[in-house]
Amino acid sequence: MYQFFPAIARSAAFLAALSLCGCAALLPKSENVTESPWKSFDEAKQAFEKITPYQTRIEDLKALGYDPFVNPNITLLTYSDVLRRFVPSAAIREDELDGGIRDCILAKDACRAYEVDHSQIKRERYGNFWTDFLDFRRKVEITGWRFNAMIILKNDLVIYKLWSGQPLIHQFEDSRNPLGPLQGAGESALGGIIR
Repeated sequence: MYQFFPAIARSAAFLAALSLCGCAALLPKSENVTESPWKSFDEAKQAFEKITPYQTRIEDLKALGYDPFVNPNITLLTYSDVLRRFVPSAAIREDELDGGIRDCILAKDACRAYEVDHSQIKRERYGNFWTDFLDFRRKVEITGWRFNAMIILKNDLVIYKLWSGQPLIHQFEDSRNPLGPLQGAGESALGGIIR
């Protein structure tokens, strides 16, 4: 029986220490990283800027990291995919399109494209461990970057390029549940009654 009390004392001491220490270190963290040869937005953009329409060939793209068979986040698009993206309606006249897009339309099946989608997003929960753990309040800081590009090729020659993205992502999420862990219980009970 006396052995039981030291175990309780140790457990109580552990809980007391846990409540006094910086428990934010115990909060979960997650990272969503798209596998990429580039470690930052600037690296991705610098590689993209080395591409020159009507000069860069498919071998050059591979050397810059734009190889869909090595880099898993490059989507291969067909001629019809390119048409859907760049010619959304018949009201657009041919002379309103960029020269590279016009060349792609005329080349038909000899035209294809690479759609690049790279991102590095980190989600870190911060704040009070107990309010997060008991689901009263959850605070999340989201940081990272996102780079998107479209490269259109006619046979093995780049004829058009376009990029977009977010060099700096920095967001905060703050969700509050006044009932804490009971918040979802009321919703599930209500769902059971409605059915």
